[in-house]
Amino acid sequence: MTTLLVIIGVIVAIGLIAALWGVSVYNGFVKGRNLIQESWRQIDVELNRRYDLIPNLIETVRGYAAHERNTLEEVTRLRNTAAELASQSHGAPSQQRAAVESELGQAVRNLIVSVEAYPDLKSNVNFLELQRELTDTEDRIAAGRRFYNANVRDYNTKLETVPSNIIAGFANFEKATYFEVNDALVRQAPSVNFGEISSRPDPQVGQGGQSSTALPNPGQSNQPYSAPAPGQPDQQPQWQQSTPPPQQGNQPPNQHS
Repeated sequence: MTTLLVIIGVIVAIGLIAALWGVSVYNGFVKGRNLIQESWRQIDVELNRRYDLIPNLIETVRGYAAHERNTLEEVTRLRNTAAELASQSHGAPSQQRAAVESELGQAVRNLIVSVEAYPDLKSNVNFLELQRELTDTEDRIAAGRRFYNANVRDYNTKLETVPSNIIAGFANFEKATYFEVNDALVRQAPSVNFGEISSRPDPQVGQGGQSSTALPNPGQSNQPYSAPAPGQPDQQPQWQQSTPPPQQGNQPPNQHS
């Protein structure tokens, strides 16, 4: 009888420990999901702010840079597409929206770069203010994206590892979507061709193959030394002529009258 009670007690204790562990894992999933939703709301606010700033930027640039019509139309098209996707998904992240938002950010940067050819527009107060606000918005979007993706990574890792994936399967927790940058220009690292740099000629090297900044070698001369003809004194090159040694002995003192 005592042995049976011990076995029952052990089983009950194991069941309680398993139940407490399951509740803890479940609460961790709920906490991670809420953290992801909160971090995404911060990104969504900045994305909507960008939607509001872009039309004002378009109107300001159009008054000065009418030749940038194709760029303006591309920015407008991407802005409308991104806003439509945000409305269809009720503000939720998706791979399609992430791709369009990435293209929109790159198009806005290209538009701002093209403005360098219009000095009057660069000095416009409204444009400078819009440029500053868009730059700050892009910085906040980038910071929020890093925070959001870090939370998604931790959540998805816990969702796929054993034994927490058992609780995730029973509670129907689903994987979260990353908000990734698919822009190839942003991902591409700058390439440096060291072979081209090493083969570049030195602009300071003269025609004789010696750098103009190199020190002269006293053991070399541009003109070879030739033996003098019979009856002519020996003319040594200037670099071979040495200064006469100082006179030895005492010199007579100066005579003062």
